[in-house]
Amino acid sequence: MSNVILWFRRDLRLEDHPALVAAAEMAAAGGGGVVPLFVVEDGLWASGGPNRQAYLVETLRSLDADLGGRLTLRRGSPEDVIDALCIEHQVSTVVATGDCAPYGRRRDARVAASLEAAGRQLVLVGSPYAVAPGRILGGSGGPYQVFTPFRRSWEAHGCPLPVGTPTGIRWVQGACDLTLDDLEPDPASVTATLPAAGEAAAEDALQRFLDGPVASYGDDRNRPDLEGTSRLSPHLRFGTIHPRQVLARTPPGASADVFRSEIAWREFYADVLWHRPDSAWQPLNPVGEHLRWDVGPEADARFEAWVDGRTGFPLVDAGMRQLAATGWMHNRVRMLCASFLVKDLHIDWRRGASHFMHLLIDGDLASNNHGWQWTAGTGTDAAPFYRVFSPDRQAERFDPAGAYVARWVPEYGAPGYPEPIVDHGAERVEALARWQEAKDAVAVIAG
Repeated sequence: MSNVILWFRRDLRLEDHPALVAAAEMAAAGGGGVVPLFVVEDGLWASGGPNRQAYLVETLRSLDADLGGRLTLRRGSPEDVIDALCIEHQVSTVVATGDCAPYGRRRDARVAASLEAAGRQLVLVGSPYAVAPGRILGGSGGPYQVFTPFRRSWEAHGCPLPVGTPTGIRWVQGACDLTLDDLEPDPASVTATLPAAGEAAAEDALQRFLDGPVASYGDDRNRPDLEGTSRLSPHLRFGTIHPRQVLARTPPGASADVFRSEIAWREFYADVLWHRPDSAWQPLNPVGEHLRWDVGPEADARFEAWVDGRTGFPLVDAGMRQLAATGWMHNRVRMLCASFLVKDLHIDWRRGASHFMHLLIDGDLASNNHGWQWTAGTGTDAAPFYRVFSPDRQAERFDPAGAYVARWVPEYGAPGYPEPIVDHGAERVEALARWQEAKDAVAVIAG
């Protein structure tokens, strides 16, 4: 008899799970069962922030229920945990979905080496993306630097259809050294009221979107006052649904094409990070290395006003309060809040990216940090720093009746609401001057 470990990571579902299919086939061939494992890595866990930790716990509860209470939950370094579990359950093969993030790739290399030294193997099957990062290359054989040509190649490449869930799996539970209750963060540290988690919740979210908003997504996706988006990002983040499942069920049409393009953006950023792991926290554009950022007590006070949603710019404040209260922010408002921090307050984009990652339940390193780089002009955007969002103009266009602001900043227009902390027009001029200064510095270095 030969059991197989299925190591869950960013794939916390049973439907359309190629690694599960592979593990089930291997176990059946050896007359064994599948040991479902989730490893809590303390360093990785601590980096998540309380909102995302709490949401992950609820996602794991749902997965454990779907497994009939058989999820093996252990804490420690994956090398040690997996080696011990292999010995306990006579396992020679560990199967997992490939991890495309820099840390995950390094960790998987360590685990593979540890298993190989003991005569075992790590088999990676699939990825969290419709098209695995690194697979799409430009005509020169290198990675794409710009989104639009990447999207064309991504669409032409296509992705496999979803696979079903194997039947007749014999699940084998290993001994757990902690419980999900042990992982619950301090309730006082969780700022967000969390949405439903798990595979069934992901299916409900997708069906809600397909039943209505997808038909007008092209028009409504930029309107934070409307329920015009899919709200699938937390489920994609933890793999309770796979993008190929979403793409397979998205209908044809111009509005749905815009939605597919947004999925392509997610895959583009993952591809950029695959080729440039350093771009998680370092500028892709060399000019970004020379941008002058404000630091010191005044900058800190302005940053705290931004964090708390009391900048005096109502749409910015609404977005920051939505982030704290829900662990999510509408994408149009994410761009505005990022632009405001970088180009009105002249604060390093990495400080904003870290704050977002701390609070977001859908916090994804590639999407979050490259989205910030796009706004900061240090990333993949072809017209980088010159796009400076006006908070007032954005509110006029995308929250025309003020419903979004009224929900999150009910005191707007009443005594006590703060005056704007900066003059947007003046700071726009200052931001562009600093960009030119940084460009000039690069030109001098280039000789």
